[in-house]
Amino acid sequence: MHDLVIFDCDGVLVDSEVISNQVLVDNLAHHGLHLALRECMSLFVGGTMVGVRDKARAMGAVLPEDWIDQIYAETYDRLRAGVPLVPGIADLLTGLDQKGIPCCVASNGSPDKMKITLGQNGLWDRFKDVMFSAHVLGTGKPDPKMFRLAAEHFGATAPVVIEDSHSGVTAAIRAGMRCLAYAPHGGGEKLADLGAEVITDMSQAHGLLGL
Repeated sequence: MHDLVIFDCDGVLVDSEVISNQVLVDNLAHHGLHLALRECMSLFVGGTMVGVRDKARAMGAVLPEDWIDQIYAETYDRLRAGVPLVPGIADLLTGLDQKGIPCCVASNGSPDKMKITLGQNGLWDRFKDVMFSAHVLGTGKPDPKMFRLAAEHFGATAPVVIEDSHSGVTAAIRAGMRCLAYAPHGGGEKLADLGAEVITDMSQAHGLLGL
């Protein structure tokens, strides 16, 4: 039995990736880089915004020095308009509670962003004291440090990570942790190749976690 479940936030707890990436698509188009939404998500999901900026510039985007502040502001405004929970997450959290299995969040996103997305869904109070952010730690996925710190915090010896990105799965595998990769829209083969067990619906996690 696992003694800790570590959730990524965007795309795993809250269905925010499409929203955030559409903001990115629209913004980059104004700076000379035209991408389709699916292409944008393939390139950038799971990365840090510094990494997004550098990759976009390498692809020809002419970005101002304060671009990161600009894109955060645009993204936060859009997220405040409403972000739903990922289907099945509420039931999964209930199942973990019934088994007494603790859980936490580990994300490359900022606490400010998670306060917006989790706050409107009733999860901020649940996770605010067990939240590991690359913005706070100074290092993000695919570095496994975030996951290792989370396990240390709980004294967990058999943690499992639920992720949706290449960088997140890589971090989990590097940390020596079991990883479930949520891939509802395809692309699971690449995550499986990294060592994850792919699920396409959160209800599948119940059996895999022994709930």
